[in-house]
Amino acid sequence: MLTLNIHNVKSFVIEYAMKHKLFLLAAFSFTVCTSRAQVVKILFDGSHAETCSNSDWIPDSDLHDISFSGGPATCCSGNKSEAQRFPTPAQSGITASTPETYWEGGLSYWAVDCAKHNYQVESLPWNGKITFNDVTNVQDLSNYTIFVVDEPNIVFSAAEKTAMMTWIKEGGRLFMISDHTGSDRNGDGWDSPAIWNDFLTNNTVNSSNPFGIAFDLANFSETTTNVATLPGDSCLHGPMGNVTEAMWSNGTSMTINPAVNPAVTGVVYMTAATKGGNTGVMFAHSRFGKGKIAAMGDSSPPDDGTGNPSCTLYTGYSVDAAGNHRLLIMNATIWLAENDGVATVINYDQSKVKDVSFFPNPVGETANLRFRLEDNERLKVSICDLLGRELMNVSDESRMAGENGLSFSTANLPAGVYFYKIASDFGADVGKFIVGQH
Repeated sequence: MLTLNIHNVKSFVIEYAMKHKLFLLAAFSFTVCTSRAQVVKILFDGSHAETCSNSDWIPDSDLHDISFSGGPATCCSGNKSEAQRFPTPAQSGITASTPETYWEGGLSYWAVDCAKHNYQVESLPWNGKITFNDVTNVQDLSNYTIFVVDEPNIVFSAAEKTAMMTWIKEGGRLFMISDHTGSDRNGDGWDSPAIWNDFLTNNTVNSSNPFGIAFDLANFSETTTNVATLPGDSCLHGPMGNVTEAMWSNGTSMTINPAVNPAVTGVVYMTAATKGGNTGVMFAHSRFGKGKIAAMGDSSPPDDGTGNPSCTLYTGYSVDAAGNHRLLIMNATIWLAENDGVATVINYDQSKVKDVSFFPNPVGETANLRFRLEDNERLKVSICDLLGRELMNVSDESRMAGENGLSFSTANLPAGVYFYKIASDFGADVGKFIVGQH
């Protein structure tokens, strides 16, 4: 993870510009995308019937008094979990050896793991509001790094969809989890695959499948070892370890579409699916604007087996698939939390290249650039050293307005610090990145 201070970066570039006479950097304005907050804050949604029927998809609950008879939650005449904002006991009491039973909730193991990574965990209660840039809401999405929504059973309102999509576009990170078709737990006519697809195709921000992900209306159970061959993918090969299998217990799959979003990547596939293909995807990740998305087709893998006594829960998180679900889910959480896809960007002149992201950073052998064009333009993408000398011509071609992306090999670049430059007739963007040891 590359942590940059705006003043240090500006001084660094100015020093190099003056010392090495890099006239192309003589006049510029800085746009530096840094962490949304100094502390990674994760919000688990409990406002869309995630605790109805036999589900308990929250970190913790002190009360079991919610009812979901025929739709929205009502209090206080039922026996379903009522998520409170802050799990109890206090997160400050968690140590490296704290068990998942420290909190009571079907997602407590996941949440305790997040706390052990020094992430702050909260839940959005059943009557909470999903907003973005609403100063009257203390749990506004602008206050959080990651939003986890595990099997929603109440459709998102138009205002909620706008808030979520705008938040992601501006840098938010969404972990979206579905269940199988026909899993309408509260009997309101909506199940999670339909709810997620409605979010993706019926919103005021971008209704053209902006993540490149569509949830299939399927219901299947299987254990698969059909994992994509992506050595540099940190969801598969991250800090928690290497993911080698997954087990779906009545879940669904996804169909991905790189043509509408080049960043979308399938990482775990059904046994019969083509590895690296666009169908039969069980776990995927993507990017939209400045944000990131992780997507899973089953709510069983995060289930830790303990929670509301009125529910029958299973040890999907730590036991099923030989413990691989914990590795996959936490690797993805860490990937969402990191600013690996955001580089220091120097905008000079009047560049029409927007929302640039470079990932991973540091990079191994393959680097990825994603950006948005305001108009059709001919772009030259090149790699320069710290003296401004061009080392590699990555691309020189006409590109269409909208979301764009490209990948290139850094295998011939020694470990060190470099700049990428995206140049057109209207200006250019320059970003700093690191190549690690190959």
